[in-house]
Amino acid sequence: MQLHCGSRLLDLTRPVVMGILNATPDSFSDGGSFYRENHLIVDLAVRKAAQMLAEGAQIIDVGGESTRPGAQPVSEQEELDRVVPVVEALVKELGAIVSVDTSTAAVMRESSTVGAGIINDVRALRREGALAAAAASGLPVCLMHMQGEPGNMQQRPVYEDVMTEVRNFLQARAEACLAAGISARNIILDPGFGFGKTLNHNLTLLARLAELQALGYPLLVGLSRKSMLAALLNRDVHERLPGSLALALAAAERGAAIIRVHDVAATVDALNVMAAVNNIKNN
Repeated sequence: MQLHCGSRLLDLTRPVVMGILNATPDSFSDGGSFYRENHLIVDLAVRKAAQMLAEGAQIIDVGGESTRPGAQPVSEQEELDRVVPVVEALVKELGAIVSVDTSTAAVMRESSTVGAGIINDVRALRREGALAAAAASGLPVCLMHMQGEPGNMQQRPVYEDVMTEVRNFLQARAEACLAAGISARNIILDPGFGFGKTLNHNLTLLARLAELQALGYPLLVGLSRKSMLAALLNRDVHERLPGSLALALAAAERGAAIIRVHDVAATVDALNVMAAVNNIKNN
């Protein structure tokens, strides 16, 4: 399958890696990496993105609003100021396929104007104007499931059947996109690991990921350095690479097409090894 990301094509025949670039001062893993004296330095973000592309990332995901548990929302103008200059620089200087991690209609519009290739929305285009803005952009959209909002999503999330509820939500949001004029070939789904889920919810979603793949849309997963690894392994956020790789491989084996990560080189290596083994197995 090929995804048309603006002027670029993305081949999803085998899993690809999306590198995380947080243009925020407060993200859980690498917040503030591109700030000096509270000012965003675009050149530092470009340098980091260039490194991730050299390591094998095929998409760079740029976000200007932290969605870690307990995070507070930012203003529309602040998010625009953080995101749009970075997107524009990555497209112009690196020719990258840039995914914009946003729920804000104005950020979707402005980012698509400067060359963004994918809209990645943790709120599945439910904010005011987001669905219309995404449809007007003509870009692929990623729809994620989240119970609640970042500020409260981890306060005792409850499901009767987590996979059924996540699947039904994502199917409904895909249908809303189709009704708004977004092509089926431009829809990606994300179960939202860690977004309003307990450890057991996350493990259940991962074990049953093929049930989401059966909906017929590519799947994006974000498991890198997530707090579920703290619960499983008692590891600090910067000690979670082995666990993150194990989760990435488990997701890829169950049908994930896009793996969103902090540690690009190691994840690309792991996926390449898995692909080599599977190639022998299938021949």
